[in-house]
Amino acid sequence: MPATRATGTAATIAVTALAPVSWGTTYAVTTEFLPSDRPLFTALVRALPAGLLLLAATRVLPRGAWWAKAAVLGTLNIGAFFPLLFVAAYRLPGGMAAVVGSAGPLIVVGLSALLLGQRPVPRTLLTGLVAASGVSLVVLKGAGALDLVGVLAALASTVAMATGTVLTKRWGRPAGVGPLALTGWQLTAGGLLIAPIALLAEGAPPALDGRAVGGYLYLALANTALAYWLWFRGIGRLTATQAGFLGPLSPLTAAVVGWAALGQALTPVQTAGMALAFGATLAGQLGGGTPRLFRKTEKNDRKDSMDLMLPALRR
Repeated sequence: MPATRATGTAATIAVTALAPVSWGTTYAVTTEFLPSDRPLFTALVRALPAGLLLLAATRVLPRGAWWAKAAVLGTLNIGAFFPLLFVAAYRLPGGMAAVVGSAGPLIVVGLSALLLGQRPVPRTLLTGLVAASGVSLVVLKGAGALDLVGVLAALASTVAMATGTVLTKRWGRPAGVGPLALTGWQLTAGGLLIAPIALLAEGAPPALDGRAVGGYLYLALANTALAYWLWFRGIGRLTATQAGFLGPLSPLTAAVVGWAALGQALTPVQTAGMALAFGATLAGQLGGGTPRLFRKTEKNDRKDSMDLMLPALRR
């Protein structure tokens, strides 16, 4: 039984890791396919269509206190995180935004102690520092002048995502509701928050060519709807710390995509940093234990799958 449980946890970690790996492709898709200088519109297109699609697929709405909880989680994980992340990326030099974001695992550890009663151990803190150091070696390039607004935006986006991760773990899901529905609630709430801000700050949507349409479809469907479903599904099965330590896979993937697809060279220092960060990510999965909700979430996941299959079978 312990071996079977360990195998199941390893499989859950591997599947959940696909989410930050997918997010690591965002920079390449944005720079190569999408209109420039429209971060809020891009954030809106990532969130709202995907959320509405999942709502239509699951046909499940929040009830009672979950209206407020879904709004809070949607604000933290989507509505605040997306715009702040793009602001930081536009205003900071090199990979500084990713360096600030690499502190996410440490923030998750601290919030888990406050909100989940999970006492941090020195090994976990050291692993978080190694992960942040590895990411810094990979993405941090020239010194350059730091923009205070950009640094604050990067820090705020990291805190928002970390808080959303821990609260998602603390609140769980309502009985009979799977991660697909929970993802749809959050994406819709976050998208509705971004929509008026994008309209006021950037005006009407830009004209789109075929490449931009393809890029936005990828971001909305694979990079957001699918990736966030995998992410919230994983949070339900893993500890918050385990999920938090998967975050460095995003900047590592961005570096690999830049090397493989965009012809960006990787120096020996960057390669060493990738090894450090990846090793810390693996180490962060050890000793996390198996959450008590593991079996319960399996049932909800099967319900989500049936909810999607039944309309198709009827057609």
